[in-house]
Amino acid sequence: MSNGSLYTNIQNNIATIEFGHPASNSFPRELLSRLTASLNELSSNHDVHVIILKSEGEKAFCAGASFDELVAISNFEDGKQFFLGFANVINAMRNCSKLIIGRIQGKAVGGGVGLAAACDYCFATEQASVKLSEFTIGIGPFVIEPAVRRKIGLAALSELTLNATNWQNAYWAKEKGLYSRVFDTIKEMDVEVEILANKLSNYNPEALKEMKKALWKGTENWTVLLEEKAEISGKLVLSDFTKKALQKFKK
Repeated sequence: MSNGSLYTNIQNNIATIEFGHPASNSFPRELLSRLTASLNELSSNHDVHVIILKSEGEKAFCAGASFDELVAISNFEDGKQFFLGFANVINAMRNCSKLIIGRIQGKAVGGGVGLAAACDYCFATEQASVKLSEFTIGIGPFVIEPAVRRKIGLAALSELTLNATNWQNAYWAKEKGLYSRVFDTIKEMDVEVEILANKLSNYNPEALKEMKKALWKGTENWTVLLEEKAEISGKLVLSDFTKKALQKFKK
């Protein structure tokens, strides 16, 4: 389980991707690579009409990138490759020909917010607070910024990024457009996730595919853009400020 787990199940034209990791469903590089590959495979699978993205357990949805791997970065190339992990996932979600439903059962931090933002429709519970805490360790949410900005706008992105120690609750996230619906319990949410997924799976798959293209129009430059963002973070993570901050967090 040190590299986490990822399972894909296909039933009734609905693919469910479930990822997990003991450290609050955070992502080591290998798990990000597996998620990217899974999304790319499902994109060309004619038996799949819609995808549900979820994480294990009832607590955190995703704590972002692996802290242990972040601490271990020692050179620019390693840093760039580390941050490219989430860039590749976001681009895979963007390029995927299937609409993606996000099931956000708990807190999302950093890259977890990016994953939610890259979904086409998000269900969440009241526990699904969000935070972009990157400034506190001397970096920034640069790789996920385009996806988050696209979903919630510049003003909300600024609020979330600059208040790096503050959680924003699920209703704030819904008001800003990150979540489409918020529920009291996971059980209530799962009922609605299933209803929407079943509806979408019975619609014309060609119409769904064209709608996916329309939703992401104007993001064609993201393959290059997110790589550039990964380079920014790859440099910053090597700074003295970040190294000291990471050691403080580690202790």
